[in-house]
Amino acid sequence: MSIKILSTRIHRGKGIFVYLLGGGRRFLILRSVVAGILLISLVAGCGRQPSGEAAGEALPASTAKKPVILATTTSTMDTGLLDVLIPLFEKETGYTVKPHPGGTGQALAMAEMGNADVLLVHAPEDEKRLVDEGVVINRRLVMYNDFVIVGPPQDPAGVREAGSSVEAFWRIAAREALFISRGDDSGTHKKEKAIWREAGIRPSGRWYQEAGAGMGQTLNIASEKGGYTLTDRGTYLALKANLKLDILLEGEKSLLNIYHVMQVNPDKFPGIEINSHGARAFVDFLLKAETQEIIGSFGKDKYGQPLFFPAAGKDEHSLGV
Repeated sequence: MSIKILSTRIHRGKGIFVYLLGGGRRFLILRSVVAGILLISLVAGCGRQPSGEAAGEALPASTAKKPVILATTTSTMDTGLLDVLIPLFEKETGYTVKPHPGGTGQALAMAEMGNADVLLVHAPEDEKRLVDEGVVINRRLVMYNDFVIVGPPQDPAGVREAGSSVEAFWRIAAREALFISRGDDSGTHKKEKAIWREAGIRPSGRWYQEAGAGMGQTLNIASEKGGYTLTDRGTYLALKANLKLDILLEGEKSLLNIYHVMQVNPDKFPGIEINSHGARAFVDFLLKAETQEIIGSFGKDKYGQPLFFPAAGKDEHSLGV
């Protein structure tokens, strides 16, 4: 026999009278019981899944898609390039990006620990090592610019007269002119150390100072102290208005600065949830023609020249490396 509630009436101080169908019978539900029912309902409600999920419906892309962890070098952030590209990628794909800018060495270390999904870096030899070790996959050339040697306009070491970057570094060391190194195991720092090795010099002493910082901060220190440094052209141009530094040596083929994008290999880290789909989406986004066009024009309106040159579909050999 089914029971239907016809009406209820609150009895002050006691509880609720419930009138049931059939003979006008009524029952008193005590306040403590009512409170218990309400508490159970509240707890049950808190534990419910969203209605779409409960019904087996797919969640919206913004909810269902895991963020993409991007390990990258400081130059892509200091120039403002990623401030343009990341919002476009997020709007187009529904993924969100969590960038971790630092030295390329730091980015590569994140990959080796499985703490990133995708890398955008500029240390080709170290990148190739990670490819050989199976840490990263789908390594693709994205863009390039170049390294330049900058210093005080008066140029006490005579770097302007140097015929090569090696000679420029030799002149700086011979004069013990102040040199500010990034000292952060970044791609730029790796390139600087390679030039010192080629020059046969192990820099040390008060004239050689390590900033342990990104490119922007290193440039500011060199500017304030009147020192020399090696920088990527893009970051220098982005900050040039506030720097007392001139480009003193440029255009050397060996100073080409090449950026690759690559995915962290999920098979290398079976116990870690690598966002391989998001990483692949980011790689594809950087390589497509529309994005490459944005990269190639970035900086022209503000600095009179692009900060990067698009290179998707090319290889290092075609760039003369």
